[in-house]
Amino acid sequence: MRKLFLFMLSLLAAPGTADESAQSSRLSALLSEDGNAGFEYATAKRPFSFPQDHGPHEGYRNEWWYVTGNLDGEDGRRFGFELTIFRFSLKPTAPAMDSNWRTRQVYIAHLAVTDANGKRFHVAERYSRGAIGLAGAQAEPFRVWIDDWEMASGGADSPWRVRAADEQFGIDLTMVPLKKPVLNGDAGLSRKSSDIRSASYYYSIPRMQTEGTVSVGGRDFNVSGLSWLDREWSTSALAPDQVGWDWFALQLSDGTDLMLYNIRKADGSNDEYSSGTATLADGDSIALRPGDFEIRVEDRWKSPKGGVYPSRWTVSVPGQGLRLDITPVIADQELFTTVRYWEGAVDVAGERSGKPVSGRGYVELTGYAD
Repeated sequence: MRKLFLFMLSLLAAPGTADESAQSSRLSALLSEDGNAGFEYATAKRPFSFPQDHGPHEGYRNEWWYVTGNLDGEDGRRFGFELTIFRFSLKPTAPAMDSNWRTRQVYIAHLAVTDANGKRFHVAERYSRGAIGLAGAQAEPFRVWIDDWEMASGGADSPWRVRAADEQFGIDLTMVPLKKPVLNGDAGLSRKSSDIRSASYYYSIPRMQTEGTVSVGGRDFNVSGLSWLDREWSTSALAPDQVGWDWFALQLSDGTDLMLYNIRKADGSNDEYSSGTATLADGDSIALRPGDFEIRVEDRWKSPKGGVYPSRWTVSVPGQGLRLDITPVIADQELFTTVRYWEGAVDVAGERSGKPVSGRGYVELTGYAD
């Protein structure tokens, strides 16, 4: 689910507002099915085809391309990064094109860099209409972009190029998939509530070897590490009793990649449609249901702007013999875009069946700040 709802909220908020008090993470109050008539829904399993499915799916209202990663500079400096590009359809059919400026597609992008050594978190946002080349998405060759921020690949076996820059920071990275796309949920159909229409098509490339440049404070750093790609598209909304989610993407030293999310309900419980996927070193994947894992909060961080977020966790997956302690690289990785949420780099330490295991990853937290 993840970025879909943040993107919808950003369209409902006042674009470009500088008033942080106007930003909201109360998803349940703002999301509904209004305006969804005529769009396609993810209600049944479908075949996936690559690289075609890296491209847009314009019959659905919402879609995103999402990359996170943990990188090390040649001098040992540590960075985390996030680049997400959203596509949002305003209408289910294309308008009469009496102007090159007219479009039914809106694009929004979030860029963030965590400078662990400098204890700084950098954030930027862009949004544009999908017209006259300002923003867009295409399948062959794959490319999605807003202005000069883009993700692109030349074909099925080609590396991915990810680049985006603000005035004070930026990334320019090449990513080579080390595993094939992993279908989350039920063969790629990811249910989010008891409403059959509240679902998405969801896949990941959970391990991508990454090299390139991170720029911060007027300096360029040559970096290398691992990245994670998430892709999701749907026409859906949170259920009335759902208020947010905690999402984890963890890359472990034994080659295992672990995606988990808890959908939180208004009464504080976890929704039965929370889910996860364990991808083993050989690329085989195992679907995880709520009873297969536990996420326990061990500490909390209070935002200086209000709101309290979880800030350290213990994750257990008994069927995989995993017990993991997860700690943010820095506490303050809160994004103040047109919506407000926490998304940041984390370290992992723990054990599998009594043997030590370590790792890195990313965590996203929504619905905690008013």
